[in-house]
Amino acid sequence: MYNVFVIKRGDTSPTLRYLLPADVSLVAAQVVFQMRKHQGETVIDATALIETVFAPAVMGYAWTPSDTDVAGRYQAEFEITYSDGSVETFPNRGFITVIIPEDVPPSA
Repeated sequence: MYNVFVIKRGDTSPTLRYLLPADVSLVAAQVVFQMRKHQGETVIDATALIETVFAPAVMGYAWTPSDTDVAGRYQAEFEITYSDGSVETFPNRGFITVIIPEDVPPSA
């Protein structure tokens, strides 16, 4: 559902959700969420949520506190392994851009 997703440093809400094309079903599928620093190393490689199985199928990722502790620009994608063992990555072109801005520092 997002081409660009913004979440403040340290936040765990909202969940990042991705709406799949109408012809994609997540029945008996497994989904992994992967995120890397922009053109850098992978920082998340974790099981994703399957929110709805049938069209329109929706998958998502629920953040953990350590996922958003470093501000920056990231590239993310969801990798689906279907019941027949075939693999498909979404988005098919490019990435979901995840931006984690700095938060306001506490006053002294």
